[in-house]
Amino acid sequence: MTSPDAKAVTVVDAAARQVAGRIDVGGGPLGIAVAPDSRTVYVADWYAAAVRVIDTASRSVTASIAVGASPSGLAVTPDGKLLLSADRDDDSVSVVDIATRERRAVIKVGTRPFGVTIDAEGKRAYTANVGSDDVSVIDIAAGHEIGRVPVGMRPYAVALAQGRGFVTDQYGGTVSVFDLATFKPVKRINVGDYPEGIAATADGKRVIVACWESNTLDIIDAAELKKIGEVKTGDGPRAFGAFLRRTE
Repeated sequence: MTSPDAKAVTVVDAAARQVAGRIDVGGGPLGIAVAPDSRTVYVADWYAAAVRVIDTASRSVTASIAVGASPSGLAVTPDGKLLLSADRDDDSVSVVDIATRERRAVIKVGTRPFGVTIDAEGKRAYTANVGSDDVSVIDIAAGHEIGRVPVGMRPYAVALAQGRGFVTDQYGGTVSVFDLATFKPVKRINVGDYPEGIAATADGKRVIVACWESNTLDIIDAAELKKIGEVKTGDGPRAFGAFLRRTE
């Protein structure tokens, strides 16, 4: 996990549930994404307009990739060929060729994109645009925005499940739901205060929301589109990107 104040990435042993080490990356590490083969980790440096590349075997930074201003959310396509960076202060998404480690395209989106999510097929990406209260839908192959979906106040991140997009509305205390085929809004679901992190379970049946000020993980039924429970946590639960562990 990233620690902006400590300028480091903390390595956690998920099985042992303990800290296994720390990697100093400098700058302001924020968004983080892992390559499909788990050999490489990418970390957005908020201050340097760059993405740091970490080799998981040596636990060291091996390269730096130039992107736009204030990179926040990161996501890797399922085939491991492309890295997308939501560059908040450039109102754009950088598309990076992982093989060459060079930015090959810049896609204009809404105002201040923060979280970015790629679908399971690697065809579309979705950015939560904090400044314009909407979600941009991107055709990755074509390299441009193909739709814009209005959501609640200050959207933070997007999760995908059951043919729908689920968006945390930080200031609204809601999760906005939209149809992935039509880009039409479907519903807003009331959750706890200041929802930020959001992720779908591996089976797509549940969507989990980290509510920072309520100190809860709220559970949404992705089919019924309603909150069905919550889990109490410590103070200030936050998450950014994929935070659910897949188990077999």
